[in-house]
Amino acid sequence: MKRSDIWRRSLLLGATLLAPGAHADEAPASPWSGSLALTSDYLFRGISQTDHRPALQAGLEFDTAGGWYLGGWGSNVSWLSDGSTAAQPVSNSLEVDAYAGKRGQLGSDWTWDAGLYAYAYPGHYPHGYTSPQTLEGYAALGWKTLTMKYSRSFGNLFGVAGSHGSDYLELAWQQPLGADWALAAHVGRQRVAGHSAADYTDWKLGLSRTFGAHWSLALEWHDTDARRDAYTNVQGDYLGRATAVISLAKTL
Repeated sequence: MKRSDIWRRSLLLGATLLAPGAHADEAPASPWSGSLALTSDYLFRGISQTDHRPALQAGLEFDTAGGWYLGGWGSNVSWLSDGSTAAQPVSNSLEVDAYAGKRGQLGSDWTWDAGLYAYAYPGHYPHGYTSPQTLEGYAALGWKTLTMKYSRSFGNLFGVAGSHGSDYLELAWQQPLGADWALAAHVGRQRVAGHSAADYTDWKLGLSRTFGAHWSLALEWHDTDARRDAYTNVQGDYLGRATAVISLAKTL
């Protein structure tokens, strides 16, 4: 079972969000932004995508003056290949995502964001294997330091047959602590349509610090109430257990 997208990007783009603002006499910011990150565990919606092993991740985004944006993101993963057997071999080891949408302001305190997010897992899959490729639509509304976001799948969710229309509702909070530090919290509820035993809630608490204009270090604590029988891989590893994650990111 699987992963979060835009919130996931909050780690990688955190250095940009917390960096000091540009002075009025500086050149306009480039429409391009990017990031590289090394993390001790790739967690998506509280579930490890790398069997609690490290991940190297990168993202690139293009933003227009009108609020439209287009981006891509990638990471190593093992959750599919970890389930590989001699009868059903799976060779995937990479996640490549693409997303597009529009964001804007509503007055001085409110923000909104809406778009599409596609998750792709290139590799070899046996005949009859339910494709893990997933397309979600999302909409988010923010007020000051709080953001609520709703995501819904247009097809099956990450290879779960008969899960069309699964959704995820999350509430996130981020509070700057001075110029360089920030505190963040998150809670989300994953509903897997047609598979209620796979539904779960996840939550996290994190602290991050920026170094200069481009580097950030984050420490997060994640946990879920996901059922062990639904989120334990063939190696016997429970992917939804409480986990501390440390990540180092650099914006480009």
